[in-house]
Amino acid sequence: MLLFTIKHPPVYHPPVLNRIVLSILELSVCAGSLHLKSKRRDFTSSRSRTLYFDTHALVCLLEENGFTTQQAEIIVSALVKIMEANMDIVYKDMVTKMQQEITLQEVMSQIANVKKDMIILEKSEFSALRSENEKMKLELHRLKQQVMDEVIKVRTDTKLDFNLEKSRVKELHAQQDRAITQTDRKIDTEVAGLKTMLESHKLDNIKYLAARKSCCLMKHCDWDADSLSLLE
Repeated sequence: MLLFTIKHPPVYHPPVLNRIVLSILELSVCAGSLHLKSKRRDFTSSRSRTLYFDTHALVCLLEENGFTTQQAEIIVSALVKIMEANMDIVYKDMVTKMQQEITLQEVMSQIANVKKDMIILEKSEFSALRSENEKMKLELHRLKQQVMDEVIKVRTDTKLDFNLEKSRVKELHAQQDRAITQTDRKIDTEVAGLKTMLESHKLDNIKYLAARKSCCLMKHCDWDADSLSLLE
């Protein structure tokens, strides 16, 4: 299994993740198939390998140690088969240096392709996010400008209404002052008229009493206390 890490992985949308996962799976399947092919080639080639082993010397050694020729040949044949089976097992998990380099180059090529796709997808996602961010900035600026216009309009309308109301209050106050002034003048005129009328009546009474007193003196009549008090 091939493992590789990516530092600080960016956040992708589901379609992008699906494409990356498919690319990684394709890479894993490709590497596995290449490894399996190399094993098969090694397994078939191990059948044709020549075992460099002096079987005759081993047979002679066994005969010298008390084995018959048939027994020695059987033992050597069994040992050869066991060694071939062990070599087959060992060579199943081994590859040649050339095959390893070819497989490594193919795997690195697949990794480079996946990285290239990831970079392209990351750039496209970043471009989309930057475009969306610019749109949001423009919309926010438009809303801010609209709010500022509304605030200025409300402030202007409020100031105009306040000035109109202030002018109306001043006009009402001026009207009340004029009405009070006219009332005061009217009262002063009425008071002056009443004073004039009282003075006129007082003068008439004095003239009347004086005339009556003169008549009484001429007729040698006495004045009563009430007439004298009125005269005073």
